[in-house]
Amino acid sequence: MDGVSRREALLTMAMAGGSCLVRGADSAYAAASQPRTKIGFAVPAGACDTHVHVFCDPQRYPMSPGRGYTPEPASVSELEKMLAALHMDRVVVVHPSVYGTDNRCMLDSVRQLGKRARGVAVIDADTPERELDEMARVGVRGIRVNLTQAGVSDPTVALSGFRHAVDRAKPRNWFVELNTAPDVIDVLHEQLQASPVPIVIDHFGGAQASLGVNQPGFSALVDLVKAGTAYVKLSAAADQISTKAPAYPDVVPLAKALVAANPQRVLWGTDWPHPDSRRLPNRKNTDIAPLFQTDDGLVLNLLPAWVPDASVRQLILVDNPVRLFGF
Repeated sequence: MDGVSRREALLTMAMAGGSCLVRGADSAYAAASQPRTKIGFAVPAGACDTHVHVFCDPQRYPMSPGRGYTPEPASVSELEKMLAALHMDRVVVVHPSVYGTDNRCMLDSVRQLGKRARGVAVIDADTPERELDEMARVGVRGIRVNLTQAGVSDPTVALSGFRHAVDRAKPRNWFVELNTAPDVIDVLHEQLQASPVPIVIDHFGGAQASLGVNQPGFSALVDLVKAGTAYVKLSAAADQISTKAPAYPDVVPLAKALVAANPQRVLWGTDWPHPDSRRLPNRKNTDIAPLFQTDDGLVLNLLPAWVPDASVRQLILVDNPVRLFGF
């Protein structure tokens, strides 16, 4: 790049408002990751990736000033290419934290994807009912409470956010999706168990694979899944749960424990385009955080090791998403 580092170019673009979105040989933005490994097992028809994000043109869809990080763009066309490579017929677009409660990027993405897509929104007390009505028409089926990205570990604060989301979700027969940590799940286990709406818990409940199935809080997650109160996503294994690439063997016990608890409450997702949402000491929230270049083909090929029974994979990839998201 004519002696200019990629990071310097990214920062220059961020300060200029991120006007360059078209990727090419001279673009400072890297393309979002695409599967490099071909799928080596029969993915059933109607399979669903239940956890992706889209990061839209920053000029049309400005990010929240208080966001925790600034990702590179990741378009619907790139998402469609990834889904085709993984043989995924359906997808759930989850609203990312960088937009605050402005759901336009997620909603427009779901509209563009059509009937194959559903959405998960982030709202607050000021979100009017008419907006929720429109979200439902577009395909939103749940409200996300992103405690991890908000840095919320206080169970009292977490419970308040959960209850507010339940109040808005219940009249619409929506679910509440939690991105949180095992210790929070452990403390709130009783209140979550009594939820009047279905719960979806992201990314193995925030468990760390290196700590195994006996880590604090994981048994509480297993109990919620076993009782049928909560769905859990086998997602983000490569970026957030394990560091033992490429086979991520320490994920196997976690996945098998959750599937054994209740296969009808397990989902699968990529977490594409794999944003780097870490809060790093030397990185401001306005600095561009390059997307992780995760090989989702390699990760999906691990599913038969986690779930050897093809009929159970059918539940996880097809039947459970149909039931929960209303495809």
